[in-house]
Amino acid sequence: MQKLIASAAATAAALGLSACAHMAPSTPVFSQAALPDAVKVPAGHRVVMETVGVGEITYECKPKANAAGAFEWVFVGPKADLNNRAGVKQGSYYGPPATWVSNDGSQFTGTQVAVSPATAGSIPLQLVKANPATGVGVMKDVTYVQRVATKGGVAPASACDAAAVGRKEIVKYQADYIFWKAA
Repeated sequence: MQKLIASAAATAAALGLSACAHMAPSTPVFSQAALPDAVKVPAGHRVVMETVGVGEITYECKPKANAAGAFEWVFVGPKADLNNRAGVKQGSYYGPPATWVSNDGSQFTGTQVAVSPATAGSIPLQLVKANPATGVGVMKDVTYVQRVATKGGVAPASACDAAAVGRKEIVKYQADYIFWKAA
């Protein structure tokens, strides 16, 4: 009888652990295989965080440099929430200068290394080299951040002419921001 009880307890424990394993969330690991070489992070780095940036980019209508009588929409800056894959806010992104901030207070600025075209109507993919972070937290020791899976964010389609100079327009966008540290 004791053997039967011990066997039943062992089976129940194994089933319990198995059930827990199925409930554990899977953490997707970003793959750069499909990305253009220009925006791939160099070997020797690993993904430490994946976020989905949801926000807006501001543009301003200005006279075009060295082109009398011509005008263009000029990038002013972004503002976005950085959410995890479940939609929970992890931090924010804004600029200039391009700044990524975690909810834990750590943050860094970065310098663009490369861009590559995205789908029509979307801002380019981007590779950014991180400057040393401030604060202690998830952003500490980040070496690169990639902007991938972009949707929207391109300059407005509305007219930018002499009558519109100084007008600002806000365009919605979304992009995945992938954070890397040295392996």
